[in-house]
Amino acid sequence: MDAHRWRLDGQVALVTGASLGIGRAACAELLGLGAEVLMVARDPGQLAASAAELQDDFPGREVRFLAADVADPEQRREVLDWVEDLGDGLNILVNNAGANVNRAAIDYADGEWRGVFETTLFSAFELSRFAFPLLSRHAVSSVVNVGSVSGLTAVRTGAVYGMAKAALHQLTRNLACEWAEDGVRVNAVAPWYIRTRRTSDALAQPEYYDEVIARTPMRRIGEPEEVAGAIAWLCLPAASYVTGECIAVDGGFLRYGF
Repeated sequence: MDAHRWRLDGQVALVTGASLGIGRAACAELLGLGAEVLMVARDPGQLAASAAELQDDFPGREVRFLAADVADPEQRREVLDWVEDLGDGLNILVNNAGANVNRAAIDYADGEWRGVFETTLFSAFELSRFAFPLLSRHAVSSVVNVGSVSGLTAVRTGAVYGMAKAALHQLTRNLACEWAEDGVRVNAVAPWYIRTRRTSDALAQPEYYDEVIARTPMRRIGEPEEVAGAIAWLCLPAASYVTGECIAVDGGFLRYGF
């Protein structure tokens, strides 16, 4: 077996929404596989704290970070300027940043639904486009978009979140076909309920929690590390013939019937 197929040594990965939850877990997973990680999130204090923790977990490795809100078009450009200025290139982009405001469709204010799209969809589109010149310099590079089961079926996250994630999945397919000849693979993951700060309030409601578990064949909530494992696998040389895919990390939720 070629051990290099299961390593990311020497590769540089940019992760958005990197300070907590799935993003932080993805950073740890990529570091563990040998990649150098560039962390981006909008809360400077939490980002610095998470970077310091990862630095402690992976001594001798440099964990670099930049506080930026990828919902802001100007700051999206600043993120890629920062990556270019570092001079180490880019092999992996993980578009993990997301946001939601959960309301009935007729109750959204313009700023609310547009904000969800800016953070969840437009940031991934623009960062991917901006990163393409760096990614395409290598024989093989990867983009992984963090989608959601909400983009594949109706759940109780609100129409706007489902629309944004569905569009993110379609963006994944289109870019995979468009960029295949440039050596850039583009894939997505689609989590169901994962134990993060964002889901903690909903899962703290006993009746709602029981409903979620009843619709999940594995009868438990997923962990951020389980999504991170799928993200990392999609970046590995071992997945070199996989592109345009959306892998559900959902405990069987999407396959459940009656």
